[in-house]
Amino acid sequence: MTPHSAPGHDRSDAGLSAIIGERRQLISLAYRLLGSLAEAEDTVQETYARWYAMSQQQRDAIESPGAWLTTVASRICLDLLGSARARRERYVGEWIPEPLPGHTEWISGRPGITPADPADPADRVTLDESVGMAFLVALESLTPAQRVALILHDVFRYSFAEIAEITGRTPAACRELASSARRRVRTSRPHAAPAADQAGLVRNFKKAWEAKDIDTLVGLLDPGATFTADGGGLVSTALHPIGGGERIARYLLDIAARTPDELTILEHAVNGQPGLLVQREGVPVSVYAFDVADDRIAHIWVVRNPDKLRPWMG
Repeated sequence: MTPHSAPGHDRSDAGLSAIIGERRQLISLAYRLLGSLAEAEDTVQETYARWYAMSQQQRDAIESPGAWLTTVASRICLDLLGSARARRERYVGEWIPEPLPGHTEWISGRPGITPADPADPADRVTLDESVGMAFLVALESLTPAQRVALILHDVFRYSFAEIAEITGRTPAACRELASSARRRVRTSRPHAAPAADQAGLVRNFKKAWEAKDIDTLVGLLDPGATFTADGGGLVSTALHPIGGGERIARYLLDIAARTPDELTILEHAVNGQPGLLVQREGVPVSVYAFDVADDRIAHIWVVRNPDKLRPWMG
């Protein structure tokens, strides 16, 4: 049913509103695919540029503008993902997806779909998990096609027939891409902990770090834990991952010793999960994201690259 236009508005007004209304959905999709808000915003800008480059007659002939925009944005992301490996090889140090603060407004999948979606939960990732740092990091091990198939199907609920139209592959091939991607992601994070458990561990981690209590820090960390930092060559940080709970604890205490009374550590949601925000004189200087397994901290990702802390400013 087509809603009646409000007084003073015509079909073009309604059409424009509907098109602009797709922006949140497109940003949500592109961020999950690319792991970068900046690149997601560029992708969406390019998508809209292509829409408005068409004539009005061409746009009117498109039955579903939202589907058209999603298709174009997904294909742009595919191209970017294809060249990302080369860009990452030139990156100084480790590359970590761009962290975003809080339970951000884009933690929603395809419009009208909720976590109560009746589809088989074994073939789905939860909406919160799909923006968690651990999940985004796991996506980095996938091929571009696997990543697109998994995100479109498991998060945004697109059918494999729809994904086939977007990617130029058969529905069966898209199903296999999503299935293989799902297996790889599950293998990389077999024992994800509930957010409530993670919050308690992160809080205790913060207190132990502030108290310079190495024994408690070591006890909170899995013996095989890893610490990965991203400075992008713009700020000093560990260039390579640090492995082992005791080594990580000593590194953290070294940071505290080198910056006495300069840093403020705050509990803060990072990509919808419990994390930490570190400030110097009120200015964000690093964001800590965690992955917890078996009641211990298994992974710590630290983003210090100031270009990736833009959403945390102000």
